Amino acid sequence: MSNIGRRRSVRGALAAIAVTVTLATTAGTAFASGDPAGTADRARATATAGAGQQAGKARGAAPAGAAGAVETPSFPMLGVHKKTTELYMYWTDDQGGFEPREYVTPGFDVFADSIDADNDKDGWSDHTWDVYKDGKLTSNWIDDELGYHSIQVGKGWNIYPTILSPGSIGGAQEADLIGLDKAGVLWGYLGYPDGSLTTRMRIGGGWGQYTQLAGQGDLTGDDKPDIVARDKSGVLWLYKGTGDYKAPFASRTRIGGGWNTYDRLLSVGDLNADGVADLVARKSNGDLFRYSGTGNANAVFGSPAKIGHGFQIYNLL
Repeated sequence: MSNIGRRRSVRGALAAIAVTVTLATTAGTAFASGDPAGTADRARATATAGAGQQAGKARGAAPAGAAGAVETPSFPMLGVHKKTTELYMYWTDDQGGFEPREYVTPGFDVFADSIDADNDKDGWSDHTWDVYKDGKLTSNWIDDELGYHSIQVGKGWNIYPTILSPGSIGGAQEADLIGLDKAGVLWGYLGYPDGSLTTRMRIGGGWGQYTQLAGQGDLTGDDKPDIVARDKSGVLWLYKGTGDYKAPFASRTRIGGGWNTYDRLLSVGDLNADGVADLVARKSNGDLFRYSGTGNANAVFGSPAKIGHGFQIYNLL
């Protein structure tokens, strides 16, 4: 099947699932015991949407290096409407911004986060971790025949206010997770091919000084995933990836001050198809900015470029 045909099939499946979710939500008792809110259907909608990114876009360029292994993928940005709890998706336009939003599903309030990964290194999402507010973590993916797969990875993940997947922190094929607990300790979990995770490994303490962490992909040009951290005074710091899962990040280096002007920092990987991860920053008035990654550890980001407005209505994932 062509990329265009496959993308259309994925979008059709997504639309059908969204209808199913809507009907099930209004039915109230239509779910099996243990899933009274229809959370499995919403997880399915999220995973199917991720498969759409994996399938490739009918419009726009492929990620840089798409002919081989892509170390910095391009993921959609998710927005959960604060009042209606409806989930919307913003596909990257490969020009440094986002396409118009696409409606996914209602009732996304049971989820704390939804985290994409690119395990086959083709530059698009093929895997999603869903974090529920009750602490459950599921691993979800869609195969090449659009078959849906999901496993429950564990419980108790609500001990982490922040969970990220920068990529593979140890150099393996599968992406990994890191979690920052309420005591300021950062933990790492390595991913297995079947969607499960290793037991956690302590990365280090003292991370409670940061109000936000972000990162999905390579910022410094060495094909290792990096993260950035904003401290309480508004200074942004770079933690360069090492490729060693036992000590995945080098000592921090200062990027710059003044980042408290933003209420949300996040990364969806490569926004402009240049092979370098970028940063998305939102002001409290809803203005959205892109900081393009340079691939240079000494000057990590270029100047901010405004790419949208009105995003204060969402919890951005």
